[in-house]
Amino acid sequence: MASLRRPYLVSRPLYSEESFAEQHEKIHRPHKTLWNHVVEYFTWDLKRAKKAGLSLLPIIGWMRIYQVRQWLLGDILSGISTGLVAVMQGLAFSMLANLPPSYGLYTAFFPMLTYFFLGTSRHISVGAFPVLSLMVGAVVINMVPDVDPPLDGTALQEQDQKRVMVASSMTFLVGIYQLGMGLLQVGFVVKYLSDTLVSGFTTAAAVTIVVSQLKFVLGLVVPGISGPLAIIYTLEKIFVQITSTNTCDLVTSILIMAVVFVYKEINDIYKDKLPVPIPVEVIVTVLACAVSYVFEFEKNFEVGVVGKMASGYEAPVAPNINVMKESVMEAFPVAIVGFAVAFSVAKVYSVKHDYTIDGNQELIAFGVSNIFGASFKSFAASTALSRTAIQESSGGKTQIAGLVSAMMAMIVTVALGFLLEPLPKSVLGALVIVNLKGMLMQVTILPSLWRKDKLDFVVWTQFPRCSVLANITGTDLYRDRKDYLCIVEPQGVKIFKIPSPIFFANVDFFREKLIEAVGFNPLKVLRKRDKAMRKIAKFNEKIHVGMSLKNTDEKGWGDLPAVPDEPLQIDQIDWNSGNLPAHISVPRVDLHSLLLDFAAVSFLDIAGVVGLKTVLKEFIRVGIDVYIVSCDECVLEKLHKCQFFDHKVTKSIFYPSLHDAMLTILGQQREPNLQLANTKL
Repeated sequence: MASLRRPYLVSRPLYSEESFAEQHEKIHRPHKTLWNHVVEYFTWDLKRAKKAGLSLLPIIGWMRIYQVRQWLLGDILSGISTGLVAVMQGLAFSMLANLPPSYGLYTAFFPMLTYFFLGTSRHISVGAFPVLSLMVGAVVINMVPDVDPPLDGTALQEQDQKRVMVASSMTFLVGIYQLGMGLLQVGFVVKYLSDTLVSGFTTAAAVTIVVSQLKFVLGLVVPGISGPLAIIYTLEKIFVQITSTNTCDLVTSILIMAVVFVYKEINDIYKDKLPVPIPVEVIVTVLACAVSYVFEFEKNFEVGVVGKMASGYEAPVAPNINVMKESVMEAFPVAIVGFAVAFSVAKVYSVKHDYTIDGNQELIAFGVSNIFGASFKSFAASTALSRTAIQESSGGKTQIAGLVSAMMAMIVTVALGFLLEPLPKSVLGALVIVNLKGMLMQVTILPSLWRKDKLDFVVWTQFPRCSVLANITGTDLYRDRKDYLCIVEPQGVKIFKIPSPIFFANVDFFREKLIEAVGFNPLKVLRKRDKAMRKIAKFNEKIHVGMSLKNTDEKGWGDLPAVPDEPLQIDQIDWNSGNLPAHISVPRVDLHSLLLDFAAVSFLDIAGVVGLKTVLKEFIRVGIDVYIVSCDECVLEKLHKCQFFDHKVTKSIFYPSLHDAMLTILGQQREPNLQLANTKL
């Protein structure tokens, strides 16, 4: 503590900005005009054309590195598992869209065919998503409402076809929106959807979905209702008929939900020990279908069943222009939400598996997929976290798994659909509800959210001009190192400045620019080190075996090869020493100290706090000392309120000024030859 209180004296002229500029000449750096950017955008050569081709067809990139022997079997098995779940979810989610169940299989097939070629994510499972299905269903029921008494026979088929046309035409418009945004390079719009906004929206949608499925769970005939207070009116109609509940439907639904819920809880506990996730939804659906067929649920217990399934595919049709005109306003949020959900899930797995995804290309991929799918009467497609988790955890490495999944949906549609006709609709309703657990549980964050952040602040800037600072020779001033010649940059120290608040819309940008400034990704370094440690552990194990054999040899067991060197102590490894075994390669990290200048950070929202702490821990785990300087008191107070500090990220890393932190670092590193600001220690 005494070393932290050492005084320093600075002797330099008193500067105004004008006098400072006179003494320290600034480097002139020409900046591009808008016209320069336009000319550059429309200037093409062979290299850029090749890059554009690879960008528009990401399949070329990952197919070139595809490891057939290592990946193909995993992709096929993963595709089969995911396809079975996609079939069940397609049937269930199509009911949310107020469409016949078989059209959910179309959504599990057609959009995937184009995403396979155009998508940048290798792991997401493209198909129906409950929130999108609900949003499409609201438009469908508004344009083609239920009638009382319910229709039957030919009239019901005509109503279904009208609803299919509404859903597909709206989906076509959704695809146009997404494709247009992708071509205009506006994929960044998703950054304006904060985590709290998305979680709030999906939680509210989950409640609406639960209410919409109660009529199937209870076996009641309730007309679809849209518009304000639709939930209240739907609940009213349900409770008016509550005494007419179909006991068989209710018991079946409760059993299905109990089995699936208990399995998912157990699976969360033992998922690391299961080589392949068990598709419990498929198992209970098959059993329910078999029981319904044997005991004739429809005839004996008046249970509503899936009924006649469409066999094969219909010819492509053009969208209805009138429907598109009437759904212009409703289609846009569907396009945004569908992309935001898919991009968020894709981003999680791209980080986990160390590859990049392109937001603009994802918009193009989903836009084309929805346009193509709508032509064959599918409805809006995105992804579902549960399906994607199955596809990734069961061994899927690329979208070949997604293609196999689509083939599974095709097989059911073309050849096996009739087997699902006795399936009770209450089973599908139960599966929808139990799969909403994650969304519904988001409501538990409300008390914490209220304590941490009562206001969402206005978005002032999204892409600030970040910079790396250096010391102006002979002063205690730090400026952008690109602007001056007479600067000092201590070896192993990097000073990074972000001149804006850190919040949900730019926290990823902050991380990207920081990684660019330091020249390496700490997560990649950690993965390399973890891999090296596993190799060293095996290396040490061989050494111990060799020593045991040598001891045995001393007792007269014959000639044995020489024992390797002494075991490496894992907890004492110096990753930058260069003394690691020849077969182990780990990237050097020459940085020992990172300073973050927070002078212009006026606030952080919750996403900013979480993102900042994640970044700090990544660098700390690599062995880099992190310092935050010139932090406003209000920001510090917010960090305390959000439980930012722990045993790794402590308040001791905060310094009142950049120069205080720099002198502390130099004192610890003992570099007396570096003269900063004529400092006298």
